[in-house]
Amino acid sequence: MSRLRHALSASLAALLLAGGATCVQAGNQQYEPLAASVQAALHAAVADQAPLDPSFQHNPERARWLAEMSQRLARRIPDETARSELLRAVHYEATRAGLDPQLVLGLIQVESGFKKYALSSVGARGYMQVMPFWARLIGNEQTNLFHMRTNLRFGCTILRHYLDIEKGDLFRALGRYNGSLGRAEYPNLVRGAWERNWAYPPLRLASNP
Repeated sequence: MSRLRHALSASLAALLLAGGATCVQAGNQQYEPLAASVQAALHAAVADQAPLDPSFQHNPERARWLAEMSQRLARRIPDETARSELLRAVHYEATRAGLDPQLVLGLIQVESGFKKYALSSVGARGYMQVMPFWARLIGNEQTNLFHMRTNLRFGCTILRHYLDIEKGDLFRALGRYNGSLGRAEYPNLVRGAWERNWAYPPLRLASNP
């Protein structure tokens, strides 16, 4: 029996090292009752499964963005095809929700470290660490929060919702997203990751005169 337990432990460790379900220490969105009209609007937002915008193939600026972000993300996601797929989806879902794609990349870095199957101690899931109650509230029983586009769709829609509640105050919206409203640590982490790693064009430090 002890050999079996040892083998199972070794298999689990190998799975985690290989990028399987990863435990992360993210906060969690707090359940708050929604007005029926808000719930309906959020449900419509996550239900729209329009195809990804193909304009990366024809828009030189977007193509440059994709190449630049892919280079920066290479250390975290070595597979080029996987990187491109994620970045295209991030750009589409963020833009669709009226968010800066680079902000969303910073949030993903802090929330999950770009681990698709990240799972927090409180049950938040995927790239953007979406809590399961959102699937029940504005999704449906088939909602898989580990599915890439589903996770990004929910995460961007939720952050947009919090921004609307806070009348555009990003600091407070990020606090709500992480379940740490009123504390500076998480908003500062996201903003720092955004500005250091994902600002586009890159931020340039002023040279001394």
